[in-house]
Amino acid sequence: MDSTYDLIVIGAGSTGENVADRATQGGLSVVIIEDELVGGECSYWACMPSKALLRSGQALRAAEAVPGAAEAVTGHLDVEAVLARRDTFTSNWKDDGQVSWLDGAGIHLVRGRGRITGEREVTVTTSDGGTRVLTATHAVAVATGSEAAVPDIEGLRDAHPWTSRDATSVKEIPASLAIIGGGVVGCEMASAFTDLGAKVTIIARGRLLEGMETFVGDAVVDRLRERGVQVMLDTQTTLVSRGADGVSIQTDTGETVLAVEVLAATGRRARTDDLGLAVAGLEDGDWIEVDDTMRVPGMDWLYAVGDVNHRVLLTHQGKYQARAAGDVIAARAKGEPVEDAPWGIHVATADHVCVPQVVFSEPEAASVGLTSPGAGEAGINVSVVDTPIGSVAGASLLRDGYEGTARMVVDEDRGVVVGMTFVGPDVSELLHAATIAVVGEVPVKRLWHAVPSYPTVSEVWLRLLEEYGRPGSGS
Repeated sequence: MDSTYDLIVIGAGSTGENVADRATQGGLSVVIIEDELVGGECSYWACMPSKALLRSGQALRAAEAVPGAAEAVTGHLDVEAVLARRDTFTSNWKDDGQVSWLDGAGIHLVRGRGRITGEREVTVTTSDGGTRVLTATHAVAVATGSEAAVPDIEGLRDAHPWTSRDATSVKEIPASLAIIGGGVVGCEMASAFTDLGAKVTIIARGRLLEGMETFVGDAVVDRLRERGVQVMLDTQTTLVSRGADGVSIQTDTGETVLAVEVLAATGRRARTDDLGLAVAGLEDGDWIEVDDTMRVPGMDWLYAVGDVNHRVLLTHQGKYQARAAGDVIAARAKGEPVEDAPWGIHVATADHVCVPQVVFSEPEAASVGLTSPGAGEAGINVSVVDTPIGSVAGASLLRDGYEGTARMVVDEDRGVVVGMTFVGPDVSELLHAATIAVVGEVPVKRLWHAVPSYPTVSEVWLRLLEEYGRPGSGS
């Protein structure tokens, strides 16, 4: 078997696959190393299974909100069918299809745990304890991702908490679930497990979805409470213990929460333990800092792509970084020109201020660019425009009593949109238009001429622009 390649990629998740694919298309020989399932976190324990768990409940509630369809809906979700459908999206936790894709793309696969043991050298330890040394003629790309972080709460680790992996791969639904953390995982799993029949409690040390506009978290809190979820805000978890009947969770408010299972959903940590980063003057266990071409400063041969560089912990953004990294690695290896100025093909400029994100909570939340507080902190002279999404005909057609909000953040000095946020049913489908407006820095005066079709929910853009003011009106 070959031991020398132009590029070695450590980690065969979606990010690593995309780095390898782009470099292969650029003419390089590539080997990818994976110690779990090819396809990574998103395919088996994150994006795909979590959204599959959520979709059945979303479809049911959508039908219940439309007269005529509502009368046809009877009973509750079939939990067994929901879990079975989830299993199809994970290919029953088998990676045969992904391995076949690697073969078809001309990417070599080595199973095992990769560790950097020298400059452009990676030693792979296989499941049987054997080792294999691989050498890169040009570069090594680390794409090992991130994993759930369990916080240092007294008793929590001894209580054997679930992480996001346990929640998305669940085989039996517990009668009750306590979730520590009010971020994306906490909100999505609160909705999913409520749909599946569990009594859910969320304990958040602040508000929900703190990285988004305040009205988003407020809307999610209201809806979760309407559905019977106990939402505890501004509450610290102080002690967790597990007994014969489940877990007991004490808080700084004096309240005690009892549940069959507890989910720790408080953030992520880098998967860089025992990676051999000392070779590059870095520390194992740390996030890896990179420049906009995903290269580690001072190391012309080492790249870190996706979650592991801690720029943006989102699958689609990791793939975006991967395309830039794979292309620039190939260009540098062949001595071709590198376009590393902002918005060039070899950089991930959008990571900084143009990141789109969807939270598949109830209701959905979608945003891109800067929030209104974030724009203010950046020193931008902004105008903020809000409008109810339910005021447009397309929303009322989707469901009776549609409730939602759209916010547009405008840089007044440049006359462009720098941030958009939507909250409401099915708002994820509004997001890409907003992303194009923000990334393209489309002038607001030109957006006035982007006419939304009637009757669609996208007509909310017209309402926002009308609220902002007609071109030339002086507002």
